[in-house]
Amino acid sequence: MPEREHILHKIRTALGRSADQPPALAPEPRLRLPVMAPEERVAMLLARFAGKSCRAASRAEARDYVAEQVAGKRAIASPAALLEELGILSLPEVQVAGGGPDQVRQACAAADIGITTAEYAMADTGALVVLASTQEARLVSLLPPVHLTVLPVDRVLTGLDELFTVLPDPGAVSSSMVLIGGPSRTADIEQILTLGVHGPREIQLVLVGS
Repeated sequence: MPEREHILHKIRTALGRSADQPPALAPEPRLRLPVMAPEERVAMLLARFAGKSCRAASRAEARDYVAEQVAGKRAIASPAALLEELGILSLPEVQVAGGGPDQVRQACAAADIGITTAEYAMADTGALVVLASTQEARLVSLLPPVHLTVLPVDRVLTGLDELFTVLPDPGAVSSSMVLIGGPSRTADIEQILTLGVHGPREIQLVLVGS
């Protein structure tokens, strides 16, 4: 018996299975959804978010905050409906991402701040859930040194289990789902912590609504 078959035979024997026996069906996923009031979710998210955050009670307040952050800087924003509704896309410092891939890449590389929305945020880890789409190009959140995300407060989930309850098949709606827990960082070289190795050095979150 070849070595590979011998190893597989030992594994099957230990499991009490035969070579032609089909595998058992996978168990049903067990998702646990904590009972958490909306304000409790928001408080936990803001406490665990690894960046600068702002709680905007109104759309005007959210727009004013973003205007303050981009003043005197170059900003590029995703053409998301929420950003348009808030008036962020009409700010003089903000360029809307558009055109071909090369144009978007050059604009993002030259920008100081990239502005996007997020699909959800998870309170227990403070992570943002960003889905790539025609309205959310990945480069807007990756190339500029600062990534600013605007999120409605009712999009704050308890955690990963609730995310896969409301979005059981991310691949069916997007080519990419990214969980952003903060700026990328590493201390592999001489144990010196370096921020923004594979993305922005700073993350900001604007929660809109009450």
